Amino acid sequence: MLKQKTYLLVLILLLAIAMMAAGCTQETSGQEAAPGAFTGKYIVDAAYLKSVIGDPDVIIVDARGEEAAAEGTVEGATVLIWQTMADVTSGKTGDAGWGTLLPADQLAPVLSAAGLDKEKEIIVFADAQNGWGSDGRVAWGLIAAGYPEVKIVNGGYDYLAASGVPTVKGAAVLEPVEVTVDAIDETHIINTDALSADYDSYKIVDVRADEEYQGQTLYGEAKGGHLPGAVQIRYTDLFNEDSTLKSNADLTAMFEAAGLKPDDAIVTYCTAGIRSAYMQLIMEMCGYSNVLNYDESYYRWCAVNEVE
Repeated sequence: MLKQKTYLLVLILLLAIAMMAAGCTQETSGQEAAPGAFTGKYIVDAAYLKSVIGDPDVIIVDARGEEAAAEGTVEGATVLIWQTMADVTSGKTGDAGWGTLLPADQLAPVLSAAGLDKEKEIIVFADAQNGWGSDGRVAWGLIAAGYPEVKIVNGGYDYLAASGVPTVKGAAVLEPVEVTVDAIDETHIINTDALSADYDSYKIVDVRADEEYQGQTLYGEAKGGHLPGAVQIRYTDLFNEDSTLKSNADLTAMFEAAGLKPDDAIVTYCTAGIRSAYMQLIMEMCGYSNVLNYDESYYRWCAVNEVE
């Protein structure tokens, strides 16, 4: 009888611990996803964003730019565009290194001046399928710079405003802070030389629109076309009509239909590595862990290599 009571007490204790662990997991994630919603370590929804407005431990970033923010932005959001974090001043599109993430010693003062404290959670939003994936590019760059808590909001600005997220005209300006970037984590970055040297080892994913993939030059590219053998998965195909992301299952099915397996070595590209940075993060969250963003992207490739 005593043994039976002891067994029951141990069982109750184990159940209590399990419930506490589940509670901690939910608290850490910060939200409970709606059925069918995309989930992932870099994603939060509109409800979560609304709940953290005013939280001193959270920085909200509008990646669309000052002009868009002047027309309307999330309350308390500051502006940071991808170009601020990239080499876009030396040379021109198509030159070696144009548009790539700044080296650590140059990126640190940029992030310091922007007030992006590494100790805080950074939440980035933009325009979803109506934009260029600039929220993904900013988040991708911050992750590479060593920020431990970076999130993208599921849904573009119009969706957030319609969901009741408080908005204002004009962005907030943060006080500068000291930011240290010891090194750029290149786990999900590849450049032209490395891609050229080992091209056949990768499956190449072009995330541009149909007209770009088929050969039109819309943005000053040296020539039209796409990288040899590249499959096309449009950036815009990631989204539902309301600008939220499709479910993990739907996106995984789309990747599989394109002939991509989770253990494949994959390179994503677009025109300047913006939409493709967003794609890299989404694929990573769908279990594709070996995906690299080619941030020199088509601008550079078509200037120095053959295309189809």
